[in-house]
Formats: sequence, structure tokens, C-alpha cells
Amino acid sequence: MDRSRQTGRLDGRVAVITGSTRGIGKAIARRFVDEGARVVITSSSPRNVDAAVAEFVPGTVYGYACDVSSPAEMERLVEASAARFGRIDCFINNAGISDPFGNITSSDPAQWGRVIDTNLKGTYNGCRAAIGYFLREKISGKIINMAGSGTDRGSNTPFITAYGSTKAAIARFTFAAAAEYRQSDLSIMLLHPGLVRTGMVSAENPTPELLRQLATFNTILDIFAQPPSVAAGLAVKMASSWSDRKTGIYLSALNEWRKKRLLFTYPFRKLTGRIDRETY
Repeated sequence: MDRSRQTGRLDGRVAVITGSTRGIGKAIARRFVDEGARVVITSSSPRNVDAAVAEFVPGTVYGYACDVSSPAEMERLVEASAARFGRIDCFINNAGISDPFGNITSSDPAQWGRVIDTNLKGTYNGCRAAIGYFLREKISGKIINMAGSGTDRGSNTPFITAYGSTKAAIARFTFAAAAEYRQSDLSIMLLHPGLVRTGMVSAENPTPELLRQLATFNTILDIFAQPPSVAAGLAVKMASSWSDRKTGIYLSALNEWRKKRLLFTYPFRKLTGRIDRETY
């Protein structure tokens, strides 16, 4: 973006985005930088953080490796980010993983628990650290938590029960947090990125039945999947002055209008070979 010609919607703001070295988080980070923000890129892998930071213009981002499931590490993330850029204006709890595609009885309890630790506990840890910082520094901060399959009524998630359970719980947690701090100047919001091909869902030792179920899931992706740029645009809106003095907001990249549009155009996209199966 040419700063001499256009002013970004997030000029002068600082955002921390967990899980931002790839996929949706990285797309949001790119869009935020384009809109004038400085961004803290995070991941549990120092190598992935370094690789992602190298793709941005020096000075626009800061990389920090941390484990979102650790409350202490999230507190240190907030402290390090504020020390690097002088302040934080927006905190996005994007880090997330999924359980392998499979049924409950064949699932690994430890792996199932890791999804809870990363997605749900990670969101709690991020909110706790960010809210404490915003209140202490008297900043009208914005927190964006990530919804997903399992959030909306009727959005069941068979064969990825840990992931769906976390997204349902994150929604309830977000609205509860918004209600708790409604009298403050905080904006605590929920963003549904829609269906995005992140390469998150896979099957381990699949049975024929499981392969059939996975094929159905992939057909749903063919119909409804969108690029992460759609969610990134909504994230910019939520982090901008548009949400000032608002809280408990829920925006979805896969609202009813988009669902109908994608469903209506699917036969044409399939016929003309225009279904995008790229992994972002």
C-alpha cells in the first residue's frame, strides 16, 4: 500500500495475532499490515515464526514464539509485544488445531485434550492476559476470538468432536466475557472465518467408512470453502473504529447470504472446473 496515496483503516494500531504464521492468521496479519497496523506474529515454533516474519517489510511485524496453552507464556507475550511497539490495541486469539478425522472410540484422549488446551484454554489465556493489560493501561482495546464449525446452532461436527466442542465453547465464553466487561471500554468480539482450506483436517489409519465420511466433508468444502481474505477483511472491520464502544459483536464470513450464493454457484463452478482446492 502506498502511504502517500491512501490512509489505512488501522494506521498507528498494534495487533497481536496468535497462530499467525500460516492460514487464516497469516492472512489477517498481511491485511492488517496493508491497513497500516504493526503486527506481532506468533506460533509455538520459532522456526515458523522466523520464516513468516521474513515475508514482511522490516519494522511492520515482530515475531514471538509461545505456547498459547500456558498462561504464563501468554502474559509474557503481552508484555513483550507492548515493550516492542509501545502499546497493544487489538488481540486476536486465532491459534487453533483440530483432532484427526475419526470417531470418538478410536480417538486418542491425549490428542483430544491437546485440541482443548490449544483452542479453548488458549483463547481463555489470551483473553485473560489481554484484558488485564487493557484495563491496567486504560486502553479501549479490542479482542477478537475465532468461531468455527460447531459454533452456530445446527452446525454439528461429527468426526472432529474436539474441534467442534472448542468452537461452541469459545462462542459462549466470548459472549460471557463481553457481558462481564460491558461497562468497560473493551470490545470483545467473535469472528467466524467460514470454511477455509487450512489443511487442518486429516485422517489417521482411515477405515473405508471413514474415507466415505471424509469424502462427504471434502464435498462440503468444495461447496462452501472461501479464501482467508474474506475473514481478514472482517477482522480489519472489527479492529477498526467501526467497533468503538461496541462489544459482543459476532460477524461471520459464511452468513446466510454467502451460503446461498456459494450453494447456487456450486454446480457451475464444478462444471467449469473453477473450484479452488488450494491449501492456504
